[in-house]
Amino acid sequence: MVTKFHEFADATALAEGLADTVATALRTAIAERGKATIAVSGGSTPRQFFKALSTRAIDWPKVTVTLVDERFVPADNPRSNHLLVAENLLQGAAAEAGFLPLYRKANSAEEAARLAGGELAKLADPFDVVVLGMGNDGHTASFFPGGDHLAEALSAATPRGVITMEAEGAGEPRLTLTFSSLQDARLLVLHIEGQAKKETLEKALGDGGENDMPVRAIFRRAATPVDIFWAP
Repeated sequence: MVTKFHEFADATALAEGLADTVATALRTAIAERGKATIAVSGGSTPRQFFKALSTRAIDWPKVTVTLVDERFVPADNPRSNHLLVAENLLQGAAAEAGFLPLYRKANSAEEAARLAGGELAKLADPFDVVVLGMGNDGHTASFFPGGDHLAEALSAATPRGVITMEAEGAGEPRLTLTFSSLQDARLLVLHIEGQAKKETLEKALGDGGENDMPVRAIFRRAATPVDIFWAP
């Protein structure tokens, strides 16, 4: 269920184009409802996009930013997605946006997920914008092939909220929004870069199971068609 494949000459052009698209969606939400929500992914890919978005003229105090997933590490850990967003998106005027972290100081990832889920439940559904990434193994958010709670995370019957995920190669336990939390965003974006990711995308859009390539659940079952933004 792909809305459009947006191809850009390079990562810089993609970052600018995606920032324009997301800014328009946030402004529209603010005009219509007086506030806007956006959930973003971590990793190295969105850094340039975050910096571009932070420069856009948006009524930032009316925007709430959160994450689609997070490692169970404190915000000052170099592997923290919270730190990535704080250093690259929540700068300048964009620092006035609200930020809802997934990591919470807790005795376990499960307790942190419960606490974060309680805070997320206070936001209006659905998100105005969700920007996902994708790994070369076909994971998105922290929906990892072989993840211990993958079936629950991907099930449409699992309510909106935050769930834990552990998988080989994932490192720390993860906190991830459920499929139900992501799939009906008013703007649903997959942001990928590089030829290897494009090849993964082509495979994900083909036949095969969701457990093997969890991003397929987004393409096949999301209520909102996916806009794919790609650059070599």
